[in-house]
Amino acid sequence: MNIKLSKGQLSILLIIGVLIIDQASKIWIKTNMSFSDTYFVFGDWFLIKFIENPGMAFGIDIPGQFGKLILSIFRIIAVIGISWYMYQLIKQNTPSGVILCIAAILAGALGNIIDSVFYGLIFSDTTYTQVAEIFPENGGYATLMHGRVVDMLYFPIIEGYYPEWIPIWGGKDFEFFRPIFNVADTSISVGVLTMLIFQRKHLKDL
Repeated sequence: MNIKLSKGQLSILLIIGVLIIDQASKIWIKTNMSFSDTYFVFGDWFLIKFIENPGMAFGIDIPGQFGKLILSIFRIIAVIGISWYMYQLIKQNTPSGVILCIAAILAGALGNIIDSVFYGLIFSDTTYTQVAEIFPENGGYATLMHGRVVDMLYFPIIEGYYPEWIPIWGGKDFEFFRPIFNVADTSISVGVLTMLIFQRKHLKDL
């Protein structure tokens, strides 16, 4: 029996799949690794390294007492907007490729929002010597909407130094790829890059 899924159903399955993988990996990292612990998966090119991101992408933080709260609220508003946009695309019978790209972006945003909103409540703090405990008796490390995003995927494929003759960066160390990220970030990046690569086709179909 052939089961044909609608565009909306495919999108929901994609979102659920990304969320399961993202959250399962983050919970495992939180409950099995202390801060900055590192596993070498594929030589020196692919590492699992546990860090926590207190702010936006690449560790950028919003200063001030309410910076984290503002960021969490902004993320929630952004997810509501993306969800509404995807719903409208589905109603307009937009090509599946476009909808799935938006669904991937939405899934990634939701994955990081879960960390930001709830992780401070359900996990104890992680240190360089202590693994976090889930649902600790004494409460979590932060209040609602003040959690930190868990990152772990690290690909330092190329390491070296900039030549001395390069202005500003000469002599400084060089690393590609330096950022440490997670499955949710990957989902967002894949969604955005796919939209950019196939932009002409998608716009033509619209």
